[in-house]
Amino acid sequence: MKFSATIALAILGLATQQTLALETVEVAEPLIERSEIIQARAVGCYQQEEVSSGTLGAAAEPGSAVSKSNEGLIFVWSLESSSIVEIYSGAFRLPDLGPIGSIGLANARDFQAPTAAFEEDTHSDWTIYAKYNNDMFSAQQNHTPFDVVGWHGVYYPYKYDLDRFNVIDSTSFDHPDPSIYTVLMAPVADFVIFPSRWLVQENTFRPPWYHRNTMSEFMSLIQGDYDAKTGGGFKPASASLHNIMSAHGPDADAHQKASNIELKPVRVGEGSMAFVFESSLFIGVTEWGLKTCQKVQKDYNKHSWMDLNVNFKMPDL
Repeated sequence: MKFSATIALAILGLATQQTLALETVEVAEPLIERSEIIQARAVGCYQQEEVSSGTLGAAAEPGSAVSKSNEGLIFVWSLESSSIVEIYSGAFRLPDLGPIGSIGLANARDFQAPTAAFEEDTHSDWTIYAKYNNDMFSAQQNHTPFDVVGWHGVYYPYKYDLDRFNVIDSTSFDHPDPSIYTVLMAPVADFVIFPSRWLVQENTFRPPWYHRNTMSEFMSLIQGDYDAKTGGGFKPASASLHNIMSAHGPDADAHQKASNIELKPVRVGEGSMAFVFESSLFIGVTEWGLKTCQKVQKDYNKHSWMDLNVNFKMPDL
């Protein structure tokens, strides 16, 4: 089965209110309190377009086939898992291409807006959830919210197929900064992906280098295997968080393989898709994320880097 990762994002102004309707999707109780909200800023939702159990289904007030809405829109989706990051000011936009030119990375032509979709349903029960000022509210209604027969405007949800990303990379030497894989950017957050691509650099350690950032990185794997985490443990739906100035890089297994591989052209990430929410802000973690969910990998540091070997020594004088 072909997997196609899709990102759906809202053209967002000041996000003072977002409205959603859920019929079959369960909402975890209790609802998140203001003090528990993670501090990452952006808005977005990702998911595989096709999963083993079927096809991603989503609808918004203007129409169908989207998985996240804008302020004032009503939407519903059926996802096995998703990641959402929310901004409170500004908007996502395509990055400036600079010397790349007019075409490359995520092209505007590949973003899709919904068409109108009318449901003649006046006898069904819905719970409407609304977020306002970082608090959640709910109300009941006895008819579908998806009863729009047409719409017009410039403020709407859209979706983007990550397989349409036009990868730009180094064709000589050195691993480029991952910002070259930016899909969308906002004042306090960037959305970056690591898609399938060719590696051809010469005299180069091709995986991401070992580094510290002045940015915080929340990374997750949508499908497949990530080429810098080949030792196991980083599976689809897994995530890692490296806050500002936290050292990180490839695990010991990836380092060993990349240090000894023949440097011929090779395609990496086939059937894989990873993404990063990158922010200049420090990203906090909820009590649920740290303890309640019981999904934190306690030996993450040991599993990833304790087996790295010392490969350099001072020369004999």
